[in-house]
Amino acid sequence: MGKVQTTITAKAHVYGDHIDTDRIIPGKYTKTLDLSTLANHVLEDLDPNFNKEVQQGDILVAGINFGCGSSREQAPLALKQAGVSVVIARDFARIFFRNAINIGLPVLEIADHNIKKGAKLEIDLKSGSVKDLTANISYTATKLPDIMISILNEGGLVNYLKKNGNYSL
Repeated sequence: MGKVQTTITAKAHVYGDHIDTDRIIPGKYTKTLDLSTLANHVLEDLDPNFNKEVQQGDILVAGINFGCGSSREQAPLALKQAGVSVVIARDFARIFFRNAINIGLPVLEIADHNIKKGAKLEIDLKSGSVKDLTANISYTATKLPDIMISILNEGGLVNYLKKNGNYSL
């Protein structure tokens, strides 16, 4: 799972509020280290068609408190492995937010958005700008700190630390 793009244009998959980590990846699948298994079951209890509809690079959009529940890292890993390039939400559970950054999955907070399913979005991670090309509306996400952009650019925290000489096995 390599570096992320800082400019992303893709289709939105839109869901509601309080989507917890068990809805993102059911607990019965968290015993595996096989990322393709996680990807095959991502969001299946929330939207059984998600796995069939999501395309590499697509964007997941949600309401408030996305990623609440447990601290399992498999939730952002499953989304990333399924092809999600970025998650936008009104706000995130803090542990999900940090886990996502740590594994190289960009997350953006837009407190008030009206993004609809299927909208084509254009995102600039560095500036935090999100353009809904379908509805011709622009949003400004809470800007990610430069250190988080650097972590994302390296594909996650471990790669970032390895590159910067702060990590050894």
